[in-house]
Amino acid sequence: MRRTIFPLLMGLIGCAILIGLGVWQLQRLSWKSAILADLDARILAAPVPLSGLDTADPQAQRYLPVVAQGRLTGEELHVLSAADGPGYRVIGVLDTEQRRVMVDLGFVPLGAKDLGRGALEVMVTGNLHWPQEVDDWTPPPDMAANIWYARDVVPMAAALGTAPLMIVARRVTPDRGTAPMPLDSAAVPNDHLGYAITWFSLAAVWAAMTGFFLWRGRRATP
Repeated sequence: MRRTIFPLLMGLIGCAILIGLGVWQLQRLSWKSAILADLDARILAAPVPLSGLDTADPQAQRYLPVVAQGRLTGEELHVLSAADGPGYRVIGVLDTEQRRVMVDLGFVPLGAKDLGRGALEVMVTGNLHWPQEVDDWTPPPDMAANIWYARDVVPMAAALGTAPLMIVARRVTPDRGTAPMPLDSAAVPNDHLGYAITWFSLAAVWAAMTGFFLWRGRRATP
């Protein structure tokens, strides 16, 4: 009897810890799901006129839905992308009555990089965004070939001569021949269900191993 108390106790404690971690991850899943639902609601809210925003606030205005009217000047930066096969994000310049801003017009395949989309009066509906994609491993942009390897608002604004403000287009009217890549919550990781399943699976394995150890101990007892 004494030989079974310690492994049984360890088995119960181990299972309790692993199950507790699984329950914690389920709670985290509920919390993250609520955050993502709120984010989607903010992204898809009714847009406000960009002309009504006097200043840019990257914290308070992140993902803010806006609508802007102006002239796409034809100036572009191209960001290497593999979102829908090899290609580029096209970052254009929208010249409004108040200021020049950047617009992420969406994706084009490799062969459409330098087609020359020209100047045009458009209406852009999208979301303000200050993407943070640059890290220590990001190569510097190839200015000669006009190829950037990540979106970086401040240097891009300096290169294009615009305000440090980027609209990620959801819709451009009339169409500019690019495939919009609108913001949504899909890019935000939410792996808590997978973590919970892992912890519960480990608890089941721990319980099975404990049971097997106790069974072997009983068989070996004369």
